[in-house]
Amino acid sequence: MTGATLDVRVAVERPGFRLDAELRAGAGEVVAVMGPSGAGKSTLLGVLAGLVRLDDGHVRLGERELDRAPRRWTTPAQRGIVLLGQEPRLFPHLSAHENIAFGLRVHGAAKPVAHAEADEWLWRVGLDGMGARRPSQLSGGQQQRVALARALATSPSALLLDEPLTSLDAETAADIRGLLHDQLHATRMTAIVATHDAVDAVSLATRLLVLEGGRVTQAGAVREVLASPGTRFTAAVAGLNRVVGAVAGGRWERGPLVLASAGEASVPSGTIEAAAVFRPSAVGIERVGADTWTGALRLEDSARSGEWLARVTRLEQTPAGVRVRTAEPEVAVDLPADRAAELGLAPGVPVRLRVARDDVRLVPLP
Repeated sequence: MTGATLDVRVAVERPGFRLDAELRAGAGEVVAVMGPSGAGKSTLLGVLAGLVRLDDGHVRLGERELDRAPRRWTTPAQRGIVLLGQEPRLFPHLSAHENIAFGLRVHGAAKPVAHAEADEWLWRVGLDGMGARRPSQLSGGQQQRVALARALATSPSALLLDEPLTSLDAETAADIRGLLHDQLHATRMTAIVATHDAVDAVSLATRLLVLEGGRVTQAGAVREVLASPGTRFTAAVAGLNRVVGAVAGGRWERGPLVLASAGEASVPSGTIEAAAVFRPSAVGIERVGADTWTGALRLEDSARSGEWLARVTRLEQTPAGVRVRTAEPEVAVDLPADRAAELGLAPGVPVRLRVARDDVRLVPLP
């Protein structure tokens, strides 16, 4: 079983919204698609699955041209593409075994072959001995395993995953993610994974496409995109601070934040604007000798490179402690909970932040 090359140019018009995007996945490649809610991820997958008609563009799968607006359109059943979403959509009156066998029978497999394959796939997804159970007798994670087995058993040319882990708890999602990784690798299935979770992109995909407002804002190898985020959304997904500023006179600056030219070599000559990217854990924080912003400004000495005054806007719980949000510019700082308590941090408290130039990477704006 090996997937086919997917080549797509999509244009879909909706009242107040236009999806205009290109996507290519090589045979056996897994591409992640990320973007905020309403960016057009589900619409894109709907086009690929044949559920949404193109207003312009094309969909090619291997040697077949499935769609070309406005005349050519291939029905979902004839595309060789399977869509797996958040809901398993199993037949409630059929057992797990029968659900998998049904998909095979629809695709022309003889009854004995379909039942033998269903047994094999139940074993592959870790449900050996549970084939007689109906969906109502299975947990959400087990139902998703059956849905995945049913999808892969038919040997589609491409698999579409529309946030299939969103409705699962963290532990179950991790298990299914591992299963997906193993099966996509074993079957060399071409797959498009729409997700909100960077862990899905990192663990499943080789390339990442970022979709915002119906347009592709960044695309490339997963590591490269997450390391050099081109937008605030991508930076948030990657868990990085991204502050846009001006490059001039051998330094980068944005309001009170000034950085020396440590990253100057990383930006092309003549760059006027660039984003400073750095980890929240790389930012140092301390209280200043005043409880009000006006008082803090009165005590401010001449600013030093990599240090600036800021105000705390809110505190958030993280698995490792506390994330402190500050403004202006908007910067996140990660620190242990006991350290946050020791500093007496709260919304409105003025603080001094600092970041070493070696911890900052400058990313030119498009």
